[in-house]
Amino acid sequence: MKLIHKQRSTLLPKNPIRLLEEATEIWMQWRRQKLPLYLFLGISINLFIAPLVYAATDGGLSRPQSWALGLLGLGTIAISIYLFFVMFVPEKF
Repeated sequence: MKLIHKQRSTLLPKNPIRLLEEATEIWMQWRRQKLPLYLFLGISINLFIAPLVYAATDGGLSRPQSWALGLLGLGTIAISIYLFFVMFVPEKF
């Protein structure tokens, strides 16, 4: 019976120091770029909101319309929070 040798994954570097450097670089990129994180969180929250909107309308809206209403509601809440902070803490902006 032959043993099959699995090849090491080429996605991970063989040097642990290089792995640590790449992880640090990814962490620093994440800290600088907040928009992808915010978009991901908005879409994730909409996973819970859209079915609630769809159920509340008793089938009066289609699924894409309920997703759009959920995103519209999240956008409205986000803009109102932003404007609240701009009005009461203007020196940050």
